[in-house]
Amino acid sequence: MTRVWKSLALAIALLSGALAQAAAPVVVSSKLSSESAMIGHMIRLLLNANGIETVDRITLGGTPIMRRAIIAGMIDLYVEYTGNAAFFFNVAADPAWKDWQKGYELGARLDYEANRIVWLTPANASNSWALAVRMDVATSNRLKTMSDFARYVTAGGPVVLACSAEFVNSATLRSLEKTYGFALAPEQLIVLAGGDTSATIRAAAERTNGTNTAMVYGTDGAVLAANLEILEDDRHDEPAYAPVPIIREAVLKAYPQITAIVKPLMASFDQATLLELNARIQINGEPPTSVAEDYLKSKGLLR
Repeated sequence: MTRVWKSLALAIALLSGALAQAAAPVVVSSKLSSESAMIGHMIRLLLNANGIETVDRITLGGTPIMRRAIIAGMIDLYVEYTGNAAFFFNVAADPAWKDWQKGYELGARLDYEANRIVWLTPANASNSWALAVRMDVATSNRLKTMSDFARYVTAGGPVVLACSAEFVNSATLRSLEKTYGFALAPEQLIVLAGGDTSATIRAAAERTNGTNTAMVYGTDGAVLAANLEILEDDRHDEPAYAPVPIIREAVLKAYPQITAIVKPLMASFDQATLLELNARIQINGEPPTSVAEDYLKSKGLLR
């Protein structure tokens, strides 16, 4: 009889522990960038609206901090970028990273196998490095893609590019030149020590030393205010960095409805949408929380 009571007590303890885990709030976090924070707030608001209690850990830190935190179970969910998995798992040479869907699938598999972290629905957009040209130059020369830009450069079109030292030294620029068949001379480059795209965008907008082209990120909101045209990487030279919410498997098992809650939000994003939303924060100065709530309501995802 004593053995039966012990077994019953153990079962009750295990059940109580499982229920407590299932009822635990979801710790939602983000990186420091305004885009990461904005999407993080959107996810947190959606979870709350669907009866899932959350803990706000938005803008916790940079990528290394976020990775350590989610693997250690200190946070439960945050928005990562697909191309970063190439460095997490030391497989940067794999061509899959240059394909939006293949990179997502590879990153999702590697992260799940190594850490039991599940990748949810990604956005159909990429925040990878790109070139942006002044709109007057783009319009008069019909520049929409990097292939257009290469033809313009090789035909003798005037170009002065503002970029970071990292953009040049990491072979990113050389890779673009090789893929598209153009070459910029050293005197056509204004190389800045830091990697802040606000400086390169400003240089192009203000024509600093003849600058008409800037190194940017694919969803930089500032390019809209600066009246620049982001050139499409039509030959997929650069790895895709699509925003994707990632979550610990244990938490997803406790709240399996999170997959369906997050999916319509992430599916609603494309390059143009994220550019506009980022511009509201970066240029107009609106708080990420306000932009997040307004967007959710505009899409009928939040009442």
